[in-house]
Amino acid sequence: MLVLCAISCRFNPDIQSEGAHYLQGIWVQDSIPMQDALLTYTLHEFKFTCDSIYATMHVNAKTRNIADSCYGNGQWTEYAKGIYVVRGDSLIVDGLYTKSDWRQKISGCYRVGQYLPRFKIVRYSIDSLVLESRYDQRPLLLRKTADITCQPKKRWE
Repeated sequence: MLVLCAISCRFNPDIQSEGAHYLQGIWVQDSIPMQDALLTYTLHEFKFTCDSIYATMHVNAKTRNIADSCYGNGQWTEYAKGIYVVRGDSLIVDGLYTKSDWRQKISGCYRVGQYLPRFKIVRYSIDSLVLESRYDQRPLLLRKTADITCQPKKRWE
Protein backbone atom coordinates (compact mmCIF):
# COMPACT_ATOMS: atom_id res chain seq x y z
CA MET A 1 0.00 0.00 0.00
CA LEU A 2 2.83 2.39 0.89
CA VAL A 3 4.51 1.75 -2.45
CA LEU A 4 1.25 2.45 -4.30
CA CYS A 5 0.87 5.79 -2.50
CA ALA A 6 4.47 6.73 -3.18
CA ILE A 7 4.29 6.12 -6.93
CA SER A 8 0.86 7.69 -7.38
CA CYS A 9 1.85 11.03 -5.82
CA ARG A 10 3.80 13.54 -7.83
CA PHE A 11 4.72 17.17 -7.42
CA ASN A 12 3.50 19.85 -9.78
CA PRO A 13 6.11 20.40 -12.47
CA ASP A 14 8.45 23.31 -11.91
CA ILE A 15 8.60 24.00 -15.65
CA GLN A 16 5.97 26.02 -17.50
CA SER A 17 3.55 24.19 -19.73
CA GLU A 18 3.18 25.33 -23.31
CA GLY A 19 -0.28 26.83 -22.90
CA ALA A 20 -2.64 27.32 -25.86
CA HIS A 21 -0.64 27.68 -29.09
CA TYR A 22 -3.16 29.99 -30.75
CA LEU A 23 -2.98 32.49 -27.87
CA GLN A 24 0.81 32.90 -27.87
CA GLY A 25 1.61 36.54 -28.61
CA ILE A 26 0.57 40.07 -27.76
CA TRP A 27 -3.09 41.01 -28.14
CA VAL A 28 -4.41 44.59 -28.00
CA GLN A 29 -7.91 45.99 -27.58
CA ASP A 30 -8.10 49.28 -29.51
CA SER A 31 -11.59 50.38 -28.47
CA ILE A 32 -14.92 49.19 -27.14
CA PRO A 33 -18.36 49.90 -28.59
CA MET A 34 -19.70 53.31 -27.51
CA GLN A 35 -16.72 53.97 -25.23
CA ASP A 36 -17.26 57.75 -25.37
CA ALA A 37 -20.72 57.33 -23.83
CA LEU A 38 -19.43 55.24 -20.89
CA LEU A 39 -18.47 56.75 -17.54
CA THR A 40 -15.70 54.17 -17.07
CA TYR A 41 -14.09 51.72 -19.44
CA THR A 42 -10.91 49.68 -19.66
CA LEU A 43 -8.84 48.80 -22.72
CA HIS A 44 -6.80 45.61 -22.35
CA GLU A 45 -3.47 44.34 -23.62
CA PHE A 46 -2.59 40.70 -23.04
CA LYS A 47 0.76 39.00 -23.50
CA PHE A 48 0.51 35.22 -23.58
CA THR A 49 3.80 33.38 -23.29
CA CYS A 50 3.58 29.64 -22.67
CA ASP A 51 1.07 29.25 -19.80
CA SER A 52 1.70 32.75 -18.44
CA ILE A 53 -0.37 35.87 -19.02
CA TYR A 54 0.62 39.49 -18.52
CA ALA A 55 -2.27 41.97 -18.56
CA THR A 56 -2.04 45.72 -18.99
CA MET A 57 -5.29 47.56 -18.39
CA HIS A 58 -5.72 51.17 -19.50
CA VAL A 59 -8.54 52.61 -17.38
CA ASN A 60 -10.51 55.71 -18.39
CA ALA A 61 -12.90 57.20 -15.84
CA LYS A 62 -15.07 60.30 -16.15
CA THR A 63 -16.24 60.12 -12.53
CA ARG A 64 -14.16 60.02 -9.36
CA ASN A 65 -14.75 56.84 -7.42
CA ILE A 66 -11.24 56.60 -5.99
CA ALA A 67 -9.07 58.96 -3.94
CA ASP A 68 -8.21 62.27 -5.62
CA SER A 69 -4.48 61.57 -5.33
CA CYS A 70 -4.97 58.39 -7.40
CA TYR A 71 -7.59 59.70 -9.83
CA GLY A 72 -5.35 62.29 -11.51
CA ASN A 73 -6.87 63.16 -14.87
CA GLY A 74 -9.09 60.08 -14.97
CA GLN A 75 -6.67 57.84 -16.85
CA TRP A 76 -4.36 55.27 -15.33
CA THR A 77 -2.79 51.91 -16.07
CA GLU A 78 -3.02 48.76 -14.00
CA TYR A 79 -0.95 45.60 -14.38
CA ALA A 80 -1.45 41.94 -13.54
CA LYS A 81 0.28 38.65 -14.23
CA GLY A 82 -0.60 35.04 -13.70
CA ILE A 83 -1.06 31.66 -15.27
CA TYR A 84 -3.95 30.57 -17.43
CA VAL A 85 -5.68 27.46 -18.66
CA VAL A 86 -8.11 26.97 -21.49
CA ARG A 87 -10.94 24.53 -20.77
CA GLY A 88 -13.39 24.13 -23.61
CA ASP A 89 -14.39 27.68 -24.52
CA SER A 90 -13.23 29.16 -21.19
CA LEU A 91 -10.05 31.11 -20.46
CA ILE A 92 -9.38 30.90 -16.73
CA VAL A 93 -6.71 33.14 -15.18
CA ASP A 94 -5.20 32.90 -11.71
CA GLY A 95 -2.97 35.87 -11.01
CA LEU A 96 -2.05 38.92 -8.99
CA TYR A 97 -2.12 42.65 -9.57
CA THR A 98 1.40 43.95 -9.99
CA LYS A 99 3.44 47.10 -10.36
CA SER A 100 4.59 48.10 -13.85
CA ASP A 101 7.74 45.98 -13.38
CA TRP A 102 5.53 42.86 -12.88
CA ARG A 103 6.44 42.54 -9.19
CA GLN A 104 3.58 41.88 -6.78
CA LYS A 105 1.68 44.96 -5.66
CA ILE A 106 0.61 44.91 -2.03
CA SER A 107 -0.53 48.50 -1.57
CA GLY A 108 -1.06 51.78 -3.38
CA CYS A 109 -3.59 53.20 -5.77
CA TYR A 110 -6.04 51.08 -7.74
CA ARG A 111 -6.48 47.35 -7.38
CA VAL A 112 -4.29 45.02 -5.31
CA GLY A 113 -4.55 41.34 -4.51
CA GLN A 114 -5.79 38.59 -6.77
CA TYR A 115 -6.47 39.00 -10.48
CA LEU A 116 -9.04 36.32 -11.36
CA PRO A 117 -10.82 37.15 -14.62
CA ARG A 118 -12.86 34.51 -16.40
CA PHE A 119 -13.47 34.79 -20.12
CA LYS A 120 -15.44 32.91 -22.71
CA ILE A 121 -13.47 32.49 -25.94
CA VAL A 122 -16.10 33.55 -28.47
CA ARG A 123 -13.87 33.15 -31.54
CA TYR A 124 -10.29 33.40 -32.66
CA SER A 125 -8.23 33.47 -35.82
CA ILE A 126 -4.57 34.00 -36.59
CA ASP A 127 -4.82 37.76 -35.95
CA SER A 128 -8.01 38.33 -33.95
CA LEU A 129 -9.45 37.12 -30.68
CA VAL A 130 -12.86 37.83 -29.16
CA LEU A 131 -13.26 37.24 -25.45
CA GLU A 132 -16.36 37.81 -23.35
CA SER A 133 -16.03 38.55 -19.66
CA ARG A 134 -17.98 36.04 -17.57
CA TYR A 135 -18.70 38.81 -15.07
CA ASP A 136 -20.15 41.56 -17.28
CA GLN A 137 -20.59 39.93 -20.73
CA ARG A 138 -18.80 42.79 -22.52
CA PRO A 139 -16.83 41.58 -25.52
CA LEU A 140 -13.12 42.25 -25.79
CA LEU A 141 -12.20 42.56 -29.46
CA LEU A 142 -8.45 41.98 -29.61
CA ARG A 143 -5.97 42.08 -32.47
CA LYS A 144 -2.61 40.36 -32.48
CA THR A 145 0.34 42.75 -32.67
CA ALA A 146 3.20 40.29 -32.16
CA ASP A 147 3.82 36.55 -32.21
CA ILE A 148 5.61 34.80 -29.36
CA THR A 149 7.13 31.35 -29.45
CA CYS A 150 6.82 29.48 -26.18
CA GLN A 151 10.13 28.47 -24.63
CA PRO A 152 9.23 26.87 -21.28
CA LYS A 153 11.35 27.98 -18.34
CA LYS A 154 11.64 26.93 -14.74
CA ARG A 155 8.95 28.73 -12.74
CA TRP A 156 11.10 29.97 -9.92
CA GLU A 157 14.04 31.45 -11.84
